Amino acid sequence: MKLGILSVVFAVVASVAAADPVEGVWKTEVDDGKYAHIQMAPCGDAICGTILKSFDANGEYKSPNQGKLLVRKMKPKGSGKYEGEVWRPSNDKIYFGKIDLNGDSLKLAGCVAGGLICSKQTWQRIN
Repeated sequence: MKLGILSVVFAVVASVAAADPVEGVWKTEVDDGKYAHIQMAPCGDAICGTILKSFDANGEYKSPNQGKLLVRKMKPKGSGKYEGEVWRPSNDKIYFGKIDLNGDSLKLAGCVAGGLICSKQTWQRIN
């Protein structure tokens, strides 16, 4: 019985230790007068970011984009860098995406022309 309990404890500790540092909830920069809270979590062998809450000048509101993936298929490249896709709700386009993670600050870029021209935001970790 004790061996079974120890196995469960070690499994939980290992899964917590293996959590990707980008996982958590992040606040986006204001874009088109609005911002959001994004839940970054594993999706297969990558990281994805789902829109949890949306805000405008009047506070939180129910956006039709809540629950949709904003950050898609981000794969770690080492040293806090990730590459994948980013969806921009305002024009419904998907761009080549890059993340540069530095502690509680995340720089997200959506790019065209093979990554030569990028629009960037800096997000802050909420939790």
